[in-house]
Amino acid sequence: MIPSKVYDILINLLPMIILFSVVMILVKIVAVIYNKEKIIVYKDIKNLLYIIYCFALFMLVTTTDFSSYSNNFIPFNEIMRYELTSALFYRNIIGNIALFIPFAFIISDMIKDKIGKSNLLITSFICLFTSCTIETIQMFIGRSFDVDDIILNFFGSILGYIMFKVLHKLYDFLPKFLHKDMFKALFLIVFVIIFLIIFVIYYEVTR
Repeated sequence: MIPSKVYDILINLLPMIILFSVVMILVKIVAVIYNKEKIIVYKDIKNLLYIIYCFALFMLVTTTDFSSYSNNFIPFNEIMRYELTSALFYRNIIGNIALFIPFAFIISDMIKDKIGKSNLLITSFICLFTSCTIETIQMFIGRSFDVDDIILNFFGSILGYIMFKVLHKLYDFLPKFLHKDMFKALFLIVFVIIFLIIFVIYYEVTR
């Protein structure tokens, strides 16, 4: 059974997903007609999945309920007060790290597409800037700023970059027929399904 919080997020995201999918499809059709742009299925699927994840990430970090809404500007002040086996530790510490692992993976892949190679400095900067922006926004929507969340998000972004590099190295050793677009699209779908399963289990444990 899907946890109520996850279910609510998915339901709230559905209109945005449908709308953005329609817009992307229409833009792609225009590009194909006027610029003779090639349709690369796995890239189009990848871009859509990336947008959906970013929507989900922002909605999650701005709607999840917490017991305290006071701002924290002292590094490690909140991190040190959680017991290792408590639900709050898994929710606030592990959760903030885990959420930025896929995000850093996404940013690393986008950078590689744009400049031809991945770059830790650029990936970590974008992730850090994104985390700071999220925390700043939270101060103006009735939530709180927590510098520890930024630290944990940044650590997650480093892990995400490492995962990106490792998976790409492993991918190079796969048989050549697995490098086709169809298998790339399949890999992305499997990756998203696995992450969603982990996402559901995580909320079952910490609710």
